[in-house]
Amino acid sequence: MRNKEFIIIAHRGESYEAPENTIASINLAWQNDDDAVEIDVRMTKDEKIVAIHDNNTFRTGKRFMNVSTSIYDELLKVDVGKFKSAKWEGERIPLLDEIIDTIPDGKSLFVEIKNDDKIVKPLEKLIEQNNVNPNKIKFIGFNLETMSLIKTLLYEYESYWIIEKKSILRKFNIEDIILMCKSSKLDGLDMKDGKYLDKFLIRVVKNSGLMIYTWTVDNPARAKQLYYDGIDGITTNRAYWLRNQLQETKVD
Repeated sequence: MRNKEFIIIAHRGESYEAPENTIASINLAWQNDDDAVEIDVRMTKDEKIVAIHDNNTFRTGKRFMNVSTSIYDELLKVDVGKFKSAKWEGERIPLLDEIIDTIPDGKSLFVEIKNDDKIVKPLEKLIEQNNVNPNKIKFIGFNLETMSLIKTLLYEYESYWIIEKKSILRKFNIEDIILMCKSSKLDGLDMKDGKYLDKFLIRVVKNSGLMIYTWTVDNPARAKQLYYDGIDGITTNRAYWLRNQLQETKVD
């Protein structure tokens, strides 16, 4: 049941080689001809949408600044490259606008929403002002209400609900999740990888008319299995390397 539309998504850019969620890691992914890039976004105090995973700058910037209570000009002073190595010193937290400008034709950007609903209106404004091609950007997020609102306002753009293992095993069954996803008019699911993510579950989701992606897969054997099980795409820290590994094992 292999999926011919299968894609490999660079997690926070080529984050194994370059500092995550930076222009450097994103451009490296495009240079490597990766299919897609995934980034995390948050909103600053002055309503700028920036790429950063954590709610503060300490892990990647070695300087504590809370993103939501800082203005963008303050965040620009934080070096988020040198934590990776001296080679990347000088990398700054980029704006979503800047990242969108890098997307080549035929490639796509998965934007994970880390904020609550407050980010939606500024996000809608940004997308409309930049006249972003709907084929170039997809939205993903854990908060179903936020993702539903994004889909309502930006209905031309694909939107996906991120699901973790605990949500499947403790709270809902897959049929409930599919129903909730479709009721919110979303395009599909982005599910954390695990043993529960098997051929049967993938088939149930796809037979419902939804798309299904998974994260984060760095093991070639697991990636190959998911490919043959019919997954639409996998997010990985080593997109270029993993694609080459799959080609060497004659995945077609």
